[in-house]
Amino acid sequence: MLFISGRSFESTRENTVQPPQPNILFLIADDWSYPHAGVYGDPTVHTPTFDRLAAEGAVFENAYCAAPSCSPSRASILLGRYPHQLGSAGNLWSVIPTKFPNWVSLLAKAGYHTGKSRKGWGPGDFEAGGYQENPAGKDYPDFDAFLKDRKEGQPFVYWFGSHDPHRIYETNTGVKTGMDPSLVVVPEFLPDTPCVRNDMLDYYYEVERFDRESGNILQRLEAEGLLDNTMVIMTSDNGMPFPRAKANLYDHGTRMPLAIYWRNHIEGGKRIFEFVNFVDFAPTFMEAAGMEMPQSFSGKSLLEFFNSIPDHGLRRDKVFLERERHANVRKGDLSYPSRAVRTKDFLYIKNFEHDRWPAGDPNVHQSVGQFGDVDNSISKYLIMAMEGNPTDKDYFQLAFGKRPFEELYVLADDPYNLVNQAGNPKYKAIKASLEKELQTWMEETNDLRAREPQTDYWDKVLYTPDYQKENFDLSEQVDSYKMLLRDGGSFKEMSCNQ
Repeated sequence: MLFISGRSFESTRENTVQPPQPNILFLIADDWSYPHAGVYGDPTVHTPTFDRLAAEGAVFENAYCAAPSCSPSRASILLGRYPHQLGSAGNLWSVIPTKFPNWVSLLAKAGYHTGKSRKGWGPGDFEAGGYQENPAGKDYPDFDAFLKDRKEGQPFVYWFGSHDPHRIYETNTGVKTGMDPSLVVVPEFLPDTPCVRNDMLDYYYEVERFDRESGNILQRLEAEGLLDNTMVIMTSDNGMPFPRAKANLYDHGTRMPLAIYWRNHIEGGKRIFEFVNFVDFAPTFMEAAGMEMPQSFSGKSLLEFFNSIPDHGLRRDKVFLERERHANVRKGDLSYPSRAVRTKDFLYIKNFEHDRWPAGDPNVHQSVGQFGDVDNSISKYLIMAMEGNPTDKDYFQLAFGKRPFEELYVLADDPYNLVNQAGNPKYKAIKASLEKELQTWMEETNDLRAREPQTDYWDKVLYTPDYQKENFDLSEQVDSYKMLLRDGGSFKEMSCNQ
């Protein structure tokens, strides 16, 4: 029995004929971080769908996207390979090539009905890579239209790609729904101010909307008698759209909520602490469907966690993370290349071009504004206004300042990844060990940066938006934030609801 939105759902069709292969329902948010769900202990956000999928299935405590950026993260989900193994698709606003096996396409060829609503792979140009439709499947306006197009008894893959909680937010939506700003746990890399708390509430509001819409899909699935034979995955593509989160290899950029439900296959209430990377989704779905596994996949199926006899030889004690170019925010379209290894105790990051600005150039570049790898928000502009002003932390440096070649964070003492211990002699041996593991992984996965650290490949790969033809101008929004910063009274009234 699965509980969604306070209700219990049981099969209402006694004699429904189920296909031998499972259906796959993939529910993916846009910019939602761990631990912002009730099952993870967040005191503010209400996520009954996610929480009850976790209660009746499995919840993951250490699930990580392959890259903290939409397009490369989603490409890795679909193609089962690390972003640096995907050529141009290792960047945001890129081209995704058809030469790599795509689990959605493979299941479609095997007879599955496949489709998606809203955001699939992207942003980018999939047609330039050889796809006729989005790599996540044919576009449908909603789940009802998708089901109507399905043949009786046909197994299906449905990708629901919400645009929540991606910015831009409607200010004060969170507090208007009754959320209590005093309960917000403000990450320590952000200043704890009323405006930031209010911004977090607006983010929570959109997380709740994603959770609610996912619950509606599950209700329809149950009403059709299809839930019993459906694997349900609920997660996000990358971290929250706040400074030092999204587009960063710190935990709030890469650590994701993840719950998986599959009746009679996953024991309810299972909590999994081993480390998993989203390159593991593709082999998981292929194994669940009983399909032959492409040799090109870099991930390992997650179904090993649900076997009745556990595999004690399975080692998932670390994940490897990366990023290349997020937005086009540096002169010359330059990337900010980084690689990282995350274990239970440490996060080690190597910044290959550490002389570049990690959040984008401080001058206004193209039409995305200053420090353009950080989504424009009131939180961003508050921190920009703190430059040079004494505060409890140097929030400006944490969000926008240049970073050293190596970073090392001791997680027991520093869960928000704030104090770089790379130069501490106490951790010299640990840093050397992690650096060696990272280098080995890069070599084994044919990362260009393993042999040519300063390669310009991802700097030169096409950035697909055409600013002459499409409206990407955020200057009006940027100017409005600057106006509010100048006028303290209007700023407070219009943007903080205080």
